[in-house]
Amino acid sequence: MSGMSRRQFLKGSALFASGLGTLAIFGCAGNSSSSAASSSASASSAAAASGEYKLVVPGKLTCISNLYFPPFESMDDKTGEPVGFDIDMSKALAEHMGLEVNWKPSQAFDSLVPAIKAGGTADIAIAGMTITDERKQEVDMSDPYVDSNQSIVTKKGSTETKESLNAAGKKIAVQAGTTGEDWAKEHLPAAAAKDGIVPLDDIIAAMTGVQTGSYDALVTDLPVASYQIKNSFSDLQVLEPIATGEQYGIAVSKDNPALTKAINEALAKMEQDGTRAQIEKTWFGSELK
Repeated sequence: MSGMSRRQFLKGSALFASGLGTLAIFGCAGNSSSSAASSSASASSAAAASGEYKLVVPGKLTCISNLYFPPFESMDDKTGEPVGFDIDMSKALAEHMGLEVNWKPSQAFDSLVPAIKAGGTADIAIAGMTITDERKQEVDMSDPYVDSNQSIVTKKGSTETKESLNAAGKKIAVQAGTTGEDWAKEHLPAAAAKDGIVPLDDIIAAMTGVQTGSYDALVTDLPVASYQIKNSFSDLQVLEPIATGEQYGIAVSKDNPALTKAINEALAKMEQDGTRAQIEKTWFGSELK
């Protein structure tokens, strides 16, 4: 990705092109690309060995996330292993850096930035995490690798509007610690004033709650909402996309700037050699433009 203007907002329609994929696909760009990746990996491995950046586990890129945010990250029902767009991205990052990937157990989304800031448990948080000024005060954020927007989700056929949801007595589900929660609190203040914004750890539980009528609506990232409605929640709808112009980044400790630099270099090479584009096709059916 070439900075903040690499591409337009992530189109919800791209999410409808293909169902869930579970294979991580790397290095599919031919011999010249593979050679470049191999050269980059050797250089990055040497950098780690020389102490230019620190790793929690030598030789491994240790990652944390909230693993309940498909299609970006989730748990495979059969294997219990993490799968998703971000999982495949982390594997490719590690490969381009000459490292192995090392995934920690899932944890609450709002605990990720504090964990990276504190250090000692993980090298990066890769979790569909929007780059914000507030987060950048606590941790370093990598260059952006996905563009996103927010959305309001309701039952299909609902007569709710953004205006009607902004009322006392309405219950709006959000994932705790997310920009969706921030948006709901700011733009639905009447509901928020009466504890109507309900933070949850699990986005699937939030969507299920809307499905069962426990919540009047959900505010969440548009790519996730569109994907889940397509694959699992056909009785829900995106009531309204919200153009927020967000971009996802990877959180790294401010005490480890050389690692942030190495990750940005790997992201740039993944852009150049087609690795990221192939991962996008795996999960969304096409490259996200």
